[in-house]
Amino acid sequence: MEFTVGAILEGKVKTITKFGAFIALPEGKSGLVHISEIAYSYVSEVREFLTEGQDVKVQILSIDPAGRINLSIKRAQPRPQSQGNGRPQAAARPQSRPQSAPKPAPRASAMPMGEVLQTSGDRAFEDKLKAFMSESDSKIAGCRQYERKTKSRRR
Repeated sequence: MEFTVGAILEGKVKTITKFGAFIALPEGKSGLVHISEIAYSYVSEVREFLTEGQDVKVQILSIDPAGRINLSIKRAQPRPQSQGNGRPQAAARPQSRPQSAPKPAPRASAMPMGEVLQTSGDRAFEDKLKAFMSESDSKIAGCRQYERKTKSRRR
C-alpha cells in the first residue's frame, strides 16, 4: 500500500506522550499525531482524548524525507458545527478545571499604533497574527539593541 499525503487510514494508538500519540498503521508503519492535531478543541492532556489500543481514523499530513509520517485525527473527521460565536463546538470531554472568566481586553499600549480594538470577535486570525508578529519584532529589535550595548561594555 502506498502512503500518500491526504489519505485517510485506520490505525491503532500505540503510545501516548505529552506531545501527541504514536499510531500503528497498516504494513507495520507508524506515525505521529501531534497534540494540536487530536481535536478541534484545546487539548491540554492527550490521555483525556485517547487511550492506548484505541482504533482511530487518521489523515496523512506529510511524510518527510526520513520516512516519518505526520498524522491528524481531527482532519479525518468533519469539522464541528459553530455555536454562533464563531468558535467550533467543544468536543465532549471531562472538565478537569472550572471554566474561567473571560479574559479582559488587551491594554491599549499592547496594540499596534493606529489599530482600533474590536471587541465583537469578528477580527480574523490573520489580523491577530500580524499584530502579534509586529509587536514581537519590535520587542526582539529592542532586545538586540540592548544586547549590543551591553556587549560593547564588557570588552
